[in-house]
Amino acid sequence: MRDFLVSVLFITYNHEPYIRQALDSILSQKTDFPFEIVVGEDCSTDGTRDILRQYKEKYPDKFRLLFRKKNFGRPTRNVYETWKACKGKYVAFLEGDDYWCDVYKLQKQIDFLESHPYIGVTHSCKLVGKNGEKAEYKEGASLYEWSGEFTFEDYKYSGKWPGQTATVVCHNLFLNPKYDYTILYKAHDFLDDGVILLFLLIQGSLYRMDEVMSAWRVIQKEGEGNWNSLKLGRNAIIEDCYTKQKLLKWCEKNVGLSEYGRELARKDFVTALSVFVKKPTKKHWKFVKDMYGYNIKTLVQKGRKTSFFFYCMKTLIREGWKVLWKFVSASVS
Repeated sequence: MRDFLVSVLFITYNHEPYIRQALDSILSQKTDFPFEIVVGEDCSTDGTRDILRQYKEKYPDKFRLLFRKKNFGRPTRNVYETWKACKGKYVAFLEGDDYWCDVYKLQKQIDFLESHPYIGVTHSCKLVGKNGEKAEYKEGASLYEWSGEFTFEDYKYSGKWPGQTATVVCHNLFLNPKYDYTILYKAHDFLDDGVILLFLLIQGSLYRMDEVMSAWRVIQKEGEGNWNSLKLGRNAIIEDCYTKQKLLKWCEKNVGLSEYGRELARKDFVTALSVFVKKPTKKHWKFVKDMYGYNIKTLVQKGRKTSFFFYCMKTLIREGWKVLWKFVSASVS
């Protein structure tokens, strides 16, 4: 098997309208090193597989096609299994509905990593809509406004991220795995970007170039299969708390937790309580109990004796005005 310096981790599912642009953006890369394209195709029901076969036939030495026999049901599992198959020293990420818009993207990022002690490098991106038009995305507009070095402390406290998935090129952590990375798909069915950044930042720092070298396709419409559309019908607040709880457990086991982690756990319990106050249902009561069971009992109290009902009442008294304000604000909006 040929040795590749870079593996392009490419996942796709039902991306027929966009996948040619994505693949062409990879193949157009001008590099002085060899790279492979490792495709995780998750049983698409449209013409995605046929298009991939065409590209494989035309570029047989460039592609490795991983055609799943059964849909994983979790795109994050597709990312994990595809990453495991990547053999390059470095990994670059791209999904079938995004694309790269600078033919020197890989060369610039690899040159940087080969000469600097960073675990990964990212860059700026532009937002495009379904048909390639300029898109606006209020929720993520300021999330990636960052340049220069980005550390784990920045990840925890800044409220920013160093780059959208299609911007990331990093050392291949799966060549010599230091941790159990299955949390990548166990934490959430769709969200993998924050977990990937967590993996990287606990092992080194990232650097973000202030250059636009990729396009992030942002679609928020009912009936679409991407996460930004699907979450319109899901409770993102509750899901976010459960995801963070799983990641806190992983961090506690693998790298330990600081006071920041315990404070994050406490805040998510308060969030659960405010959700219940707003709408007191059995589901939301279970949410409160779940956040108490680990976040409070294990992390905040650290094994000290406590009572669920007493702690709820104490929190309502201490945080009552904040909980009430959330309730009033939500009701008004």
